Amino acid sequence: MAKILEATNRLFRNVFVCKSCHAKIKANPEKILKGKVKCRKCKKNSFRPLRKK
Repeated sequence: MAKILEATNRLFRNVFVCKSCHAKIKANPEKILKGKVKCRKCKKNSFRPLRKK
């Protein structure tokens, strides 16, 4: 199965997952690293990138 670049960018680019409640959020990676983005559910600042399966 061929991977379409536009589709993978839309699904995985700038998408992060909260480490405590596993909520997905789209945000700029620079803001994530600086700690300016908080989770909508649990209000924490710890995120990881979304895994590509």
